[in-house]
Amino acid sequence: MLELMIITMIKTVVVISVCMLVVTYLTLAERKILGFIQFRHGPNRVGYWGLLQPFADGIKLFLKEELTPTNAERPIYHIAPIISIASPMIMLALIPFGDTVTILGREITLYLANPDVGILIILALGTLGAYGGMLGGWSSGNKYGYTGGLRAAAIIISYELSMAFAVICVVMLSGSLSLVGIVQAQAGMWNIVYAPVAFVIFIISGLAELNRTPFDMPEAEAELCCGYNVEYSSMKFALFFFGEYTHLFIFGCLVTTLFLGGWHGPVLPGVVWFFIKTLLVVFFCIWQRATFPRLRYDQVMKLEWKFLMPLAIVNILATALVLAV
Repeated sequence: MLELMIITMIKTVVVISVCMLVVTYLTLAERKILGFIQFRHGPNRVGYWGLLQPFADGIKLFLKEELTPTNAERPIYHIAPIISIASPMIMLALIPFGDTVTILGREITLYLANPDVGILIILALGTLGAYGGMLGGWSSGNKYGYTGGLRAAAIIISYELSMAFAVICVVMLSGSLSLVGIVQAQAGMWNIVYAPVAFVIFIISGLAELNRTPFDMPEAEAELCCGYNVEYSSMKFALFFFGEYTHLFIFGCLVTTLFLGGWHGPVLPGVVWFFIKTLLVVFFCIWQRATFPRLRYDQVMKLEWKFLMPLAIVNILATALVLAV
């Protein structure tokens, strides 16, 4: 029992440390990639090639003055950023980064937990994380923040449905609600081959839930001055900022787990394949931000309710028909 507790504690420290380091440098990678696409240098002054820029940004935000609007709902205003970062941090415990490795004669699983209904917990935590933006915008007492919070609520309610329908197809193909079980079911062939439509629906819905361009209506700098986080500064803004990039990393992990075979791959260790696939998905999310223009709010809603949702339902029926035949 004591040995199990020690191994779990070590795995927790390793997973959180590695993933937080990756997330920290995702902030730099996005600025570098966007700079390359837009013929700019990007950050290149702090450290070699700007590698210390994320730490400089963190120190700057930590030293900034903490401001709270006079008409803010103070308890909720302070709790909202914590909700935003806590949700993806908990999800890290459910991500299967690899199968098992043998260390000092002991078999160590490369995931912290494998509940039988892991994918349902992930969907619930993803929705819970959106409450951070909604509550933050409402409680800040600012009309731009309030509007951003309302938009975040509308998008999460709408696109969560099509995302869940895409996941249902994966569960039907894999016969399991466990993330580890879903990966093991893809040992012969990845789910993206059997369910390409579900893959596209999941990607589009995920981009909407992440508030990434072209679905970044809750922030929409030109209209809402950053939306739900307009009144946040210092470490509270940093928590929102870090939570957004942690969600992005988790999204890449989920796409890899559900559609790209998880840790399966030739020659290289499974955990290496997992991170390669995850970072390719993250690169796609960054690339499309610099490629597609922002949609109007009514266009975002029409895309979901008039196109994506019906397509997701038809896709479930088609998958069921194929499996039955």
